[in-house]
Amino acid sequence: MLGAVTYNVIKDWNLDTILEKLPELGFEAVELRTTHAHGVEPSLSKPDRAKIAERFAKSKVRLLSYGSTCEFHSPDPAVRRKNVEECKQFIDLAHDTNAWAVKVRPNGIPKELGPEKTIETIGASLREVGDYAGRMGVEIWMEVHGRETQNPPIAAAILKAAKHEAVGACWNSNPTDVVDGSVKKYFELLRPYIKNVHINELASPYPYRELFSLLRAARYNRYTLCEAQESKEPERFLRWYKALWTELNRSCA
Repeated sequence: MLGAVTYNVIKDWNLDTILEKLPELGFEAVELRTTHAHGVEPSLSKPDRAKIAERFAKSKVRLLSYGSTCEFHSPDPAVRRKNVEECKQFIDLAHDTNAWAVKVRPNGIPKELGPEKTIETIGASLREVGDYAGRMGVEIWMEVHGRETQNPPIAAAILKAAKHEAVGACWNSNPTDVVDGSVKKYFELLRPYIKNVHINELASPYPYRELFSLLRAARYNRYTLCEAQESKEPERFLRWYKALWTELNRSCA
């Protein structure tokens, strides 16, 4: 199933436009990335959150997730605590608006910590927010992200350290996924953790047809979310994107 992240093609669409245009263009779900024009943020009051939930319930678009920028790799415990508490605010928002998940990200390996300690540190924070999210019926999706941490073996090590059923991976379609033209090796590594998939430039050399075949073979029944570069003609671009996505998903003899 195809959905969209508001980053970056539809970052300037307000909620009315998202709810009107995405179904027309063949998109079934949305991840609302924080700070964008939709205005759905943890600062909303309880009554406003109820209105958001009602609006999505009456629409043809699923409010899938919130794209937070919460990250847990800082060597400063105060910074990590701030990010954990902010993530919990997004979890509350997801619960109150009937969203499935909150997306978080690692964003590198600080020199002060090094790889092993960074993996342990991020894993501990993910476990904490996973505990909180699990009680709320919400999932945490760790985007495979960051200069070093987008490396699939490092991402897998972080998720193994977290070891929480509410915490999984958001496959991010990075160049580092590809080995000798194929994503199979690292897809198999991360497959037990994959709870969401970001896709970007479908016309790029990235092997999307193989990725979609692997997802089908794994019986992945969740969404692939368009997270492409900004377009001056977003509606035209998304119409083209849906057509190409449909072709790349076609089973070939």
